[in-house]
Amino acid sequence: MTQTGTDTLVEVATRAGSVRGAWRGEPGTAEASAAFLGIPFAEAPVGELRFAAPVPKAPWEGVRDALEFGATAQRGDPGVTLIPEPSVPGESTLNVNVFTPSPETADAGGGLPVLVWIHGGGYFAGSPASLWYDGGRFNRDGVVTVTLSYRLGFDGFGWIADAPSNRGIRDWLLALEWVQENIARFGGDPSRVTIAGQSAGGGAVQTLLGMEAAQHLFHAVYSISGATADVTPERAEKFGRELAATLGVAPTRAGFGSLGEDVILEAQKKATEMTPASFTSFIDEGLGLGPTIDGELLLRPTNESFAAGVGADKPLVLGATDDEFSMIFADAEKKMRWIPKSVILKKLGMPKATMKAYLTANADVAAKGTARIGGRFLTDRMFRTALLKTVAQRGDAPTWVYRFSWPSGTFGFAEHCLDVPFFFDCLDSIAIEPLAGPNPPQRLADEVHGGAVSFITTGEPGWPRYTESTRETRVYDTPSTVVTDGYASVRPILDI
Repeated sequence: MTQTGTDTLVEVATRAGSVRGAWRGEPGTAEASAAFLGIPFAEAPVGELRFAAPVPKAPWEGVRDALEFGATAQRGDPGVTLIPEPSVPGESTLNVNVFTPSPETADAGGGLPVLVWIHGGGYFAGSPASLWYDGGRFNRDGVVTVTLSYRLGFDGFGWIADAPSNRGIRDWLLALEWVQENIARFGGDPSRVTIAGQSAGGGAVQTLLGMEAAQHLFHAVYSISGATADVTPERAEKFGRELAATLGVAPTRAGFGSLGEDVILEAQKKATEMTPASFTSFIDEGLGLGPTIDGELLLRPTNESFAAGVGADKPLVLGATDDEFSMIFADAEKKMRWIPKSVILKKLGMPKATMKAYLTANADVAAKGTARIGGRFLTDRMFRTALLKTVAQRGDAPTWVYRFSWPSGTFGFAEHCLDVPFFFDCLDSIAIEPLAGPNPPQRLADEVHGGAVSFITTGEPGWPRYTESTRETRVYDTPSTVVTDGYASVRPILDI
């Protein structure tokens, strides 16, 4: 341990070489933790490696500074986002960040449980460099925390005739292999790894849970608003060929490799742009770029893997906010009050036969207007029905279900991403008020974060398992409760 200016630095010897991190807080105190940022787990995916499977980072000489976030796959200004996830320029985009309260207990045995976080962003955006994802509060509670980066969009998930499929998934796998090989050196226990993520990150950890090739890399899963992609191979190939044709190149590594990343990013943006004409197909088919059923890593749709028993030995917590996508209609709420609820629901794809039952089951939301019931239906179609189907396919596997229902002081409902700062117990971080409003309840953060710590540490989050006979659901609100069948309002549309 060395002192440099106001920072106390600490070194850890990874298998590839030594890294130098920095303590935050006085070492030896309850709030102290060390951060090691931007540790490369793979070579930079450029040149010949641009569309290749990730290659483990070659060993280096000396001590490598790990004091700043590494380069991110997300490029440029992401604009106004719900979670502050900055872009960091550079070529070496495949990195991990490690936050630990005990980096000097390396290889001593009896390490701490580990949380590995995969960020969201629709598989095309997002960054692990968010201050919200700082592992300090988990460190305080005895959990080593790792955040990882992966290739996004077409670079990570696009079909290319002669390139490995699912390159972004391969990045997750190599990062998790890095954790298995190195986390004991940071005070963590590689036999007690929980993977977690939100939105696309939640979909990522569910995808890994259903993947035979990933089972040795983790021991529990926590999925927040998980959105699995399960892109069909036909759809993936169609997208790749059409993008190549638009760009005037062959659909090969050489063809796409002849173009700058900014050219492909711009074409990808146009190809995936949401329009009124494409909105319904997006609801029905989901994301166009993301984990693809390639017959190699993903042998079948994720829920089919669950039904076949893959991942059944691993505990799973999953849940969603009550109104993930109601923000879509928030600005038009006054105008939409003149539109009959039946009209907007039909437009969004609700069959007439289920409309009465759905409106009855959601009478409290329908009473708040057309915009709110439209947003709830979108949320149910895209997140909450998927959650119930996943739970059903898991059968008797250990599963816990929650809802995050506390209404944001900004939006008046529990929108997408709202639960993330509660999970990380970072209500004092940056950019909280635009999402949560002023003075979000710390007691609720204590409950959400505490449940996560309990699950990571003991394998149980602190409320009863979900079974088809009880359907017990944790509802996070003020106050929080446990209810029977917390997703009952979704059931009228479960089969559409």
